Amino acid sequence: MLVSDGVFPEGFLWGAATAAYQVEGAAAEDGRCESVWDVFSRQPGRVANGDTGEVAANHYHLLDVDLALMSELNLNAYRFSVSWPRIVDDDGAVNRKGVDFYERLVDGLLDRGIRPFLTLYHWDLPQRHESQGGWANRDTAQHFADYTQIVHEALGDRVEDWTTLNEPYCASLLGYGAGVHAPGRREPKAAAAAVHHLLLAHGLARSVIGDKGRVGITLNLYPVDPVDPSDEADVDAARRVDGLQNRIFLDPVLKGAYPQDVLDDLQPLGFADHIKPGDLALIAAPLDTLGVNYYTGHHVTGRPGGHTPEWIGSEHVHNVPRGLPTTAMGWEELPDGLFRVLNRLHAEYPRLPIHITENGAAYDDVADPRGFVVDYGRQRYFEQHLRAVETAIRAGVDVRGYFAWSLLDNFEWAEGYAKRFGVTHVDFDTFVRTPKLSGRWYATVARANALPE
Repeated sequence: MLVSDGVFPEGFLWGAATAAYQVEGAAAEDGRCESVWDVFSRQPGRVANGDTGEVAANHYHLLDVDLALMSELNLNAYRFSVSWPRIVDDDGAVNRKGVDFYERLVDGLLDRGIRPFLTLYHWDLPQRHESQGGWANRDTAQHFADYTQIVHEALGDRVEDWTTLNEPYCASLLGYGAGVHAPGRREPKAAAAAVHHLLLAHGLARSVIGDKGRVGITLNLYPVDPVDPSDEADVDAARRVDGLQNRIFLDPVLKGAYPQDVLDDLQPLGFADHIKPGDLALIAAPLDTLGVNYYTGHHVTGRPGGHTPEWIGSEHVHNVPRGLPTTAMGWEELPDGLFRVLNRLHAEYPRLPIHITENGAAYDDVADPRGFVVDYGRQRYFEQHLRAVETAIRAGVDVRGYFAWSLLDNFEWAEGYAKRFGVTHVDFDTFVRTPKLSGRWYATVARANALPE
């Protein structure tokens, strides 16, 4: 049982997060070119109900409405991603209209006293680069560095907080290995290459920004538990999942080397062949912060039974439910797992300031005629996980801020509009925004800098 007095340190950041393709819409407007998610979403059977992000939550056209919403929710920080296809056109030229949108966004945040946290990559790779091999092609990392230079030149005078990549695990292993995210490839060797090339892109982008900004990377981290800690097969299954889910990203970024057991596991895929001299020094360049996305945990066995994860190297790994409450995504609610992830980072890795860059839950929201949603489940989820964060802070972990996922109901990737994570309800016919009960509750917590007694 987590013990927490619910009071957060002075200066703690209270934010919400979004991603460009999930909220912006305007997919074919003002010079934006195609991304892998545009192409993936149009393919039959890829996304629930045939949904696409063509319009999404219409944030591109309702920017002022959403800025006012952030103030209404008492946010003092906002995490957003820049759309690479909106910034650079298919000829490689800077799209001035795309840059203008993000300048208006950043200026609007600063005018309201809201600190912008800019993510350079949240999975919307320009399709032209995918056509040349995507993240399986080493050249894509240099293209990303060039794009970073453009964004930093445009916004570096106003944005201090920069995240290079969001969840490279999903972009690589789910996009190129499992095929459940764009670009939808089921090619284990390409997935392995994508892991390293994404991390190389992170290192190159970090070099571009240099000391002209606070730089971090956001990783989705999970506690991984064997079903039977005394069973050798279960323990090895947990090791393998932890290796591919957590350590393959944490270790090179924070320790300068890939874990040897993971290199051994991936040897049949030729993973080590992609690592060139100097790569790991770039990848491990010192960071100013680490972003943690947290949603649930893994409970695994190496014996038959349960659900087989859809990532490379998981043939002998099965997820087994613990019988805990689940969200609408089917993810078990495990707030103690967030404390354990934070405590592990504090104990096992070089210590950095940490921001919880995503945490939230989808539930089967039901809106009344006004659009209001009484979402006690989501409110409870937030409170339990915030208590885990506050407990970790009191245990010595340097957590500086928390970003609720998400500011708005949005296009939830392969789930389309069927799953709602927002603290604000969006009517996808009218695009009217209405803060849910959880959003209003979160606003009171942000104002007080403390959880209710």
